[in-house]
Amino acid sequence: MVASGEAFPCLTAYDALTAGWLQQAGVPVLLVGDTAAEVILGLPTTIHAPLEFMITLTAAVKRGAPKCWVIGDMPFLSYQVSESEAIRNGGRFLVEGHADAVKLEVDEAFAPLVGRMSQAGIPVIAHIGSRPQHVGRHGGYYSDGRSADDARRLVDEARLFEDSGAVMILVEAVPEEVAAAIVEAVDLPVIGCGAGPACHGQIVVTHDLTGMTEWQPPFAQPIAPLGQAMVHVAAHWADRVRRRAHGEHPYRMREGESERLSQRDDAADGTA
Repeated sequence: MVASGEAFPCLTAYDALTAGWLQQAGVPVLLVGDTAAEVILGLPTTIHAPLEFMITLTAAVKRGAPKCWVIGDMPFLSYQVSESEAIRNGGRFLVEGHADAVKLEVDEAFAPLVGRMSQAGIPVIAHIGSRPQHVGRHGGYYSDGRSADDARRLVDEARLFEDSGAVMILVEAVPEEVAAAIVEAVDLPVIGCGAGPACHGQIVVTHDLTGMTEWQPPFAQPIAPLGQAMVHVAAHWADRVRRRAHGEHPYRMREGESERLSQRDDAADGTA
């Protein structure tokens, strides 16, 4: 798609059913993001996503959307402790999670690790710019590349990870001219998350686009109010239950069995 100049959309998915609908919609790339910690488990930040949970979700998404290119998001502490542990966990995403690639939030210090994982046969996506797993160091979510020095650093990081064997660059929350400079500097596909239109692809959290979250970043404003639609559906069902207005019941006893049940009940009453 990059070679043909066609921008590719990417959305997050965390279950087989949703993944299947996204595949049917023509979304070719799905990210099983560590945002699952927030939108699925109700935890405060992405660092709380458990490794086993993420691998299980990745496999579910691939089963639901087998034609999509599925990215497994390696969660906090699944690759930072040691190279051997990172390679083992990345391999598990491929073998058990059936992922097509894994994503790591990285800076230049991780270049040797990306190289080792690539040598092991693991397709690695280098996530640079704003890195949600590092929000604790910044006092919250932040934008990167807002100075010329920071912009040059990000371009240098992109080049470094290309040289290290990464298969794609993901850049998050940077000014659009910074993303354009990264696209110009490397021969890899560059996917943006709040990084402007120059990127080859764009990724946002599906729950943001569908209005399921209480807050959305400015680059992922809701397209449809599915959250409010769910409220309407649930309220309608609750009202039907309270009024016992279920409609015609779909199940019937076989012919004659209802009479037999009544006769047994009558006999039981007589005995009593």
